[in-house]
Amino acid sequence: MIDKLQNIILHYEELEQQMIDPALINNQNKYKEVTREHRRLAPVIDKAKNYISISKQIEEGESILKGNDEELKIIAKDEIDSFKDSIVKIEEELKILLLPHDPNDDKNIILEIRAGTGGDEAALFAADLYRLYSRYAERNKWQYQVMESSTIGIGGFKELIMSINGEGAYGALKFESGVHRVQRVPKTETSGRVHTSAATVAVLPEAEEADVQIVDADLKIDTYRASGAGGQHVNKTESAIRVTHLPSGLVVTCQDESSQHKNKAAALKVLRSRLLAAEQEQLAKERAAARKDMVSTGDRSAKIRTYNFPQGRITDHRINFTAYNLDGVMDGDIRELIDNLNLADQQLKLSEVS
Repeated sequence: MIDKLQNIILHYEELEQQMIDPALINNQNKYKEVTREHRRLAPVIDKAKNYISISKQIEEGESILKGNDEELKIIAKDEIDSFKDSIVKIEEELKILLLPHDPNDDKNIILEIRAGTGGDEAALFAADLYRLYSRYAERNKWQYQVMESSTIGIGGFKELIMSINGEGAYGALKFESGVHRVQRVPKTETSGRVHTSAATVAVLPEAEEADVQIVDADLKIDTYRASGAGGQHVNKTESAIRVTHLPSGLVVTCQDESSQHKNKAAALKVLRSRLLAAEQEQLAKERAAARKDMVSTGDRSAKIRTYNFPQGRITDHRINFTAYNLDGVMDGDIRELIDNLNLADQQLKLSEVS
C-alpha cells in the first residue's frame, strides 16, 4: 500500500511541474486534462501522506517495544493502539478514493426526457423533470440549453433534449437514466383521483469527435421547415435538420437553433453521444449479467424512482431509499439522492475488489 501511495504522490508532483510548463499551457486541451487529473488526485494526496506518516510512527513504536525501557514501552503501546485505529479509518477512505475513475464522469451531458404512459399528465411530468434538472444545473452554476423539444398545448413535453455543460455533470447525473413514475391528481382530473404516469430519462456523456468517428457516407441528412412558434426564420426557411445514421438506424432531428448549420451541429452532437451511449450501455449490460448491479444496469427501461405527491414522498427503488422532501426535489434539490446512489455504487465496487 505504501509503495502505491508513494507512486501516486510522485505522479501528483509531476503533474504540478507540468502545470507550470509554458508548452503545456499553450496546449489548452492537454492543460485541461492535466489540471483535471491534478484536481481529482488532490484529496488522495492528503490522505496518502497522513497514512504514510502514521505507518512510520507505528513502525517506530514497534521498534521501541523490542527494547528494554519499560516506561517507554507502555507509552509506545498506547500510541500504537491509537495509530492503528486511525490508520484503519484512513485505509477505508483511501480505498474509496482509489476506486477506478470513470473518465466519462468529467464530461458534459446530453439529457433526454420523454413522456411515457399517462397521456397529457405524462407530458406535464416530463416538463416537471426538465425543471428539476434545470434547477439542479443552476444550483451547480452549470450551463444548460434546450436542443430539441416537442410540446403539448398545456405546457408539457412529449420529448425534450437538453445539454448540460459543467465539471462533473455526467458523474453527478449518470444514475438518473431510467423510468421515473409519478403518482398524483392530474390538473386535468375533475374527480380528484390519483393517477400513475411515467416519463423516461436518458443521460448520455457528451461524445467528442475523438470518442466516436462518424463517416459522412453513413449519414442521410434531410432538411425541412421548422414547426411551432419562433422568430421570422421559423416556418419560412428549411432550417430544421433530420440526420439518419444508416448503420444503426438512429434518427436525430433538431430545429430549435436559428440556422441550418447550427441545427446540423447540434444534431450531430446528439447522434455522437447516442452512439457512444449505446456502446457503453451494451458493456454495462454485460457487466450487470455477471453481477447484480442495483444502481446502474444500463437498462433505460427499468423503473428507478417514484414521485408520490399525495404523501410528499420520493422513493428510489434501486437502493430502497425514501425521502419526504418532494417539493425540494422537484426544485432541483437532489444532492441527497445523488450522494446515496454514489455511496451504493462505491460499496458495490469495493465488494468487487475486496
